[in-house]
Parts: sequence; C-alpha cells; structure tokens
Amino acid sequence: MPRYLKLSLIALLALVFIVPVASARPVIVRGGFYGPGWYGPGWYGPGWYGPGWGYDSVPLTGGVKFDTKMKDAFVYVDGGYAGTVGQLKTFQLKPGSHDVELRDHNGHSFYQEHIEVVAGKTLKLVP
Repeated sequence: MPRYLKLSLIALLALVFIVPVASARPVIVRGGFYGPGWYGPGWYGPGWYGPGWGYDSVPLTGGVKFDTKMKDAFVYVDGGYAGTVGQLKTFQLKPGSHDVELRDHNGHSFYQEHIEVVAGKTLKLVP
C-alpha cells in the first residue's frame, strides 16, 4: 500500500508542476548581454547588436480612448458594461470589430460606433 501511495503522490506532483508549464504560452522576451536571447534563437535576429538584444514581443491588444468632457458617461463594449470614461481613460481591447456605446446617467445612449481595433494602435474616439 505505501508503494502505491508514493507512486500516486509522484504522479500528482508531476501533474501539478508539469501541466501548467506544458500548457503555458511561449513568451518572447528582450534580453541583455548574457540574458535571454543571447544563446537562443534570438541572438542572431534583428537588433542583436543594439539595446534590448533579441526580438521584441508583439502587442496582442489595441487601445481605445474617448476624447470627451463627459467623464461620468457609461461605456458599453459589445453590449457589456466596461466602466465610465473617467475610470477607463485608455483601455485595451482584442483586435477586431467592436460595438462601442456611451450612455448618460439616465441610461440613454448618446453615442454609438462600430470600430475596428488594431493591435498595437490606439483609436481616439470623439463623441
């Protein structure tokens, strides 16, 4: 019985420590002189001789910013409440099509826009 208990414990520990690592998304980092990217595939890539050696990470979201004085207006993105203009300031969204709506404190919609978000870019909206 103790041998099965030991094997079960080893299997459980393997699942706890190996599965999260195996399912993790690879991250591309910028390295220093002897940091990540020096001996790996990034050492010969663009910028290997300049600051931040190796490859830069790719942005996965795009920014949206409202240019309005109504900071208490409610922001709805794709039908869901996101916050107020004052709270969000510049907020990030996944690239693609989105429906953005601003509502006053009574819930009346005063601005609606169908936008295209581009990764790494900030879209400025003027209601």
